[in-house]
Amino acid sequence: MNAPVRAMAEALDVRWSVRAERITRADALWRVETDGPVFTAARVLVAVPAEQAAVLLADAAPAFARLAGAVQSAPCWALMAAFAEPLPITLDCFRSETGPISWAARNSAKPGRAGGEAWVIHASPARSRQLIDRPAAEVAAILLADFLSATGSAPAPPIHCDAHRWLYALPQAPGSGGSGEGARFDAALGLGIAGDWLHSPRIEGAWLSGRALAQMALAAS
Repeated sequence: MNAPVRAMAEALDVRWSVRAERITRADALWRVETDGPVFTAARVLVAVPAEQAAVLLADAAPAFARLAGAVQSAPCWALMAAFAEPLPITLDCFRSETGPISWAARNSAKPGRAGGEAWVIHASPARSRQLIDRPAAEVAAILLADFLSATGSAPAPPIHCDAHRWLYALPQAPGSGGSGEGARFDAALGLGIAGDWLHSPRIEGAWLSGRALAQMALAAS
């Protein structure tokens, strides 16, 4: 956790690595059942992928659950690969609409970054589906070969190579119908939802949706 996030969390009761499994109404509060402790809250703001929100809110907020249930997300296998020497790739960003690698960026070229040659690499939705249940180590080797081939680079042994499966990466149909509404908040219930699937399927959409929900919740305070 970086310093700014740590500073914001110091005054809050933050619970890391806890999975919310069910939300029910308990008098004037929400009862949140998790894979660990049970706790209550006056307000609940749900910012998870649409598929998970649909399940979590099925009983608590059927209308929100139906909205989330209309969304389907494409998976993405992501790879972080570091090398002892720079790769012979002129551009710092790679994109493809047709190949097994849809996007890659030279992480070490970003402003303020130190260290050696490092790339963040995303498999295309089609390639990710092909590899969806493969072990991470196996996927890492496959995607590295895909990336080097797509960029015309000779085989290069990485000094670090790690793959992560992002199961709900790219919402295919935002719940807002593409209008970019941002978020939904029911002030009477004290319940809200946010996510890139409500705004636009990019990291900016997720951030804007979260900010919109925060503004709605603060305005109702």
